[in-house]
Amino acid sequence: MHRAVRQAGKAPSFQEASAHLGKLAERVGREWEAARDADVQRFRARTLPPQYVQPPKVATVMVDGGRVQTREEGSGNGVRDPCWREVKVACCQSLSSRVHAVDPQSEPPRKFLDPIAVARLVAEIKARGGVAKARVAKEAPRPRRPRKRTTSRPRTLVRTVIASMANSDEFGWHVVAEVQRRGLGQARRKGYICDGQKYNWTLYEMHLEPQGFIGILDFVHLLVYLYGAAQAVEGKGSAAAWARYESWMRLAWSGRVKMVLAGLRQSCNRLGVPPEGCPEEDPRKVVAEALGYVTNNRTRMDYPRYRCLGLPISSAAVESVMKQVNQRMKGTEKFWLEGGAEAILQVRAAYLSEDGRAESYWSRPRPFGPAVGSGRLRPES
Repeated sequence: MHRAVRQAGKAPSFQEASAHLGKLAERVGREWEAARDADVQRFRARTLPPQYVQPPKVATVMVDGGRVQTREEGSGNGVRDPCWREVKVACCQSLSSRVHAVDPQSEPPRKFLDPIAVARLVAEIKARGGVAKARVAKEAPRPRRPRKRTTSRPRTLVRTVIASMANSDEFGWHVVAEVQRRGLGQARRKGYICDGQKYNWTLYEMHLEPQGFIGILDFVHLLVYLYGAAQAVEGKGSAAAWARYESWMRLAWSGRVKMVLAGLRQSCNRLGVPPEGCPEEDPRKVVAEALGYVTNNRTRMDYPRYRCLGLPISSAAVESVMKQVNQRMKGTEKFWLEGGAEAILQVRAAYLSEDGRAESYWSRPRPFGPAVGSGRLRPES
């Protein structure tokens, strides 16, 4: 039964999991959802016991979002009133890293200085926010050069995952209850890393900033805005556009945020104010949005300091988790009932966690109901 539920929470399609296994996983997922909600309620009542021997020295919380398609409840077979709904995912990690007196990586990674690699990275990040596309045949992967092991890079020790379709306020309580359970708030060095979406930072200001977490803007999402603004200012694909992007990116990497803002303001003044209703790709709008993004997040861009503290500056860990969640949940042919989606999310999150969460859930008494009609198995008198 354990193997069946795990496979049903992992298989990319409902057909692969089979209808019977899918229903079983939903039932178990609802039980695990109830256990999660009970922990959140205990946290809010200040009665949730910590479940760690000692708190980690370094901790991070990363938040990301995806989308799934839902359909109308209680409408029988078939898809009625389909719509896209947001899925929220948090990745909570304990890390091993060193503190450095000087920036351990003053030069940006090579992939941020490769025009082809950057163009692909930007296209991938932008595509994540769109609707799911029909599957196409994948190109053969290109051979990769072996990477040199960087000793200054933080190393993940234990990862746990929280996933839900709850609204932003509810999800914040899910995350902070997990932080309490694992003792991440007691870490000596701790960071909260995500993109600039407003609700991410509302969650941070309400729950994690009071615990001393350092807010860090994901560098890769910043890179996307700087790249787009440079292309808009100098002309898409031009050598001047690449030179401007590299200049802004290097300034941001080294924490010189004021100089990045000055360059974006100068470009905005040169292009003019974007008119109301202009298309998204209008250069004036692209540069204005980049300026707004950097302005709103300028206090979260001291990247040399974060690297010296041994904290990551990328939310790649949660984005990797989001991809694995999407593999099960997202697709043009998948239409979920909200309760079923939430249940499967709990199964997926439990098996993506590395703290034995699924095994812990299985060890709890399960609320079995009657499997057959009353009196069917009554012994004959």
